[in-house]
Parts: sequence; C-alpha cells; structure tokens
Amino acid sequence: MIVTTRPKRTKSFQYAALFAYVIFLGFPLLWLLSMSLKGPRELVQLYPSFIPEHFTLENYRLALTEEDHQFIRTAINSLKIAVVTALLTTIIGLPAAYVLARRRGVIARIGIGWILISQMFPLILIIIPLFLLLRDLKLTNSHIGLIVVYVVWSLPFILFMLYTYVRGIPPELEEAATVDGATRFQILTGIIAPLLMPGIVVTTLFAFITAWNEFFFALVILNSPDLTTLPLRLAQYVGIEGVVRFGPLAAAALLATLPSLLLFTIIQRWLTSGLLSGAVKG
Repeated sequence: MIVTTRPKRTKSFQYAALFAYVIFLGFPLLWLLSMSLKGPRELVQLYPSFIPEHFTLENYRLALTEEDHQFIRTAINSLKIAVVTALLTTIIGLPAAYVLARRRGVIARIGIGWILISQMFPLILIIIPLFLLLRDLKLTNSHIGLIVVYVVWSLPFILFMLYTYVRGIPPELEEAATVDGATRFQILTGIIAPLLMPGIVVTTLFAFITAWNEFFFALVILNSPDLTTLPLRLAQYVGIEGVVRFGPLAAAALLATLPSLLLFTIIQRWLTSGLLSGAVKG
C-alpha cells in the first residue's frame, strides 16, 4: 500500500506561509512596542537591539501629558469624528444599498456606475474643489465639515459592500413578508437588517477605521489646535528639519492603534462571517 505525503507537505507549507505572513504583519507592531520602551540613547545607537536594555515608560508619560494633554484631546476628537462618521455612513448606506439591489432600472445602473467610477479619483484631484465648496458652506475648520467629507468619501465603498450582501438574501423572504402585510420599512428593519448584521458590522468598522486613521483631509480642512485629530498630532512629533522624536512617537502611535485592535478583537466573529457572506453572491 502506497501512502502519499503530498497532502501533509501541502498543509505544512500552508502553515509555514501563514506563520510567515503573521510575522510580517506583527513584527512592525512589536518593534514599535520595543521602541516605545527605550530611552533616547538606545533609540539612536548604531546597532539597535530588539529587547530594550533599560525599560522605561517615560515615552508614554510624555505622549499622554505634554502640551496640556494634547494627545488625549486629539484622541477624543478623532473618536467623536470616527463614531459619527461610521453611524451616518451605515444609516445612509443600508437603505440605499437595499434599493440598488432590489430595483432594476436606469437609476440603479447609474448608481452602481457612480459607485465604481467614484473610486477611481485620487485625493489630490478633488481636494481643491472640495475645500472651496466647504469654504462657501462655512464648514472649513470644523468637525462637522470633516465628518461630511468622511461620509461622502466612505459611502461609495460602503454602498458597494452592502449591495453585495443584500444581493445574497433571497427575495422570497421579502415577498412572504409583503403578503403578510409588512411595509418596506418593516422589511428593511425586521428582516434585511438582522440578516445583514455581520455585513453591517464589517462596513461600520471600515468607516470607523477610515475616519480614525485619515490624515490628508484633516490636514487641509482643520487649522485650529483645539480641533486637531490624532493623525495630525502624530505628525507633530517630526520637528524642525525632519528631526523625529522617536520615543514619544512610538508610544503615541502604539496607543493610537489600540481602539482598532480592541474593535477587531470584540467583533472578530462578526467580521469573519461578514466577509464570507459578502463573497457568496455579488
């Protein structure tokens, strides 16, 4: 009897590739943690070591307390903007995606075409007319204007994701509810939304992380220190002539990743099922 070892070798290769990929993704975060625990002298030595010779939390103290606790204030600003952006994008995107998925006509085709075309324009191409429009509307240097920009920028991709999720739900469920006397709003909130919950979680998380990490729009629209967001605060650790304060920057950057990591940990089950359900039917 001949026993082949090819399946075992294939599985071993897959595990090895997965392990290498995890190391590739996790090593920068571990190195960032190592830098945040080093003193100024260790950070600039010619041959850096991965494990700090002398552990210190001074970088975290500086990141959190210097300049009147500006890190905490900017983190609160980013959190407020990201939460409102995620909620508004989902609230607007869900009914719009439902209409696009269930309607067959010229408007629906135009909507899908707009979704695809809007993703082709780079940021630098639209920033000047966008700024002029916000200036005319008196929305520059305000969180409201930045939230409007983030919602408009994230909405096409959110719409397309939710559109694919709705297409995966059998229309027969809605037809049965219609026979029982349910309205469109009742169908959307009572049937579609619960079935789409994994996809809604995924798209909401995407909108949150996009707004939380965004730098370019915030740099152009905001100019008041009290309205500064966290990415703008991290950029301030690069001083005159490109001199970087590596210790506080590493500590602040690591703290800035915690909300995203926490959200991923909490909704990991929803995230996995949502991504898989979106790939079933497009």
